[in-house]
Amino acid sequence: MMNETLTLALALATGVVLGAMFFGGLWWTVRKSVSSKQPALLFLGSLLLRTSIVLAGFYFIARGHWERLLECLLGFIVARFIVTRLTRAAGKPACLAREVSHAP
Repeated sequence: MMNETLTLALALATGVVLGAMFFGGLWWTVRKSVSSKQPALLFLGSLLLRTSIVLAGFYFIARGHWERLLECLLGFIVARFIVTRLTRAAGKPACLAREVSHAP
């Protein structure tokens, strides 16, 4: 029982790490694409790399157990909310946030 609880906790933590890497990598890609000479290639390469790593991580963690896969997916979703909150705060300057907050 304790071993299974630890395994599920590890799956959850791994999901958070995979999600942070995936969504953090997406944020990095969007920021770098502005100054890139070939943004489409950057987006495609980033998508393939991020997706491959996440799918391999899910496969490695699950090892045929749907419970582990579900915990890993839950951690992945939690990381999405965390990265979204962190990048939203870091992404816009205060003066721009005030200007955009009202309707024309």
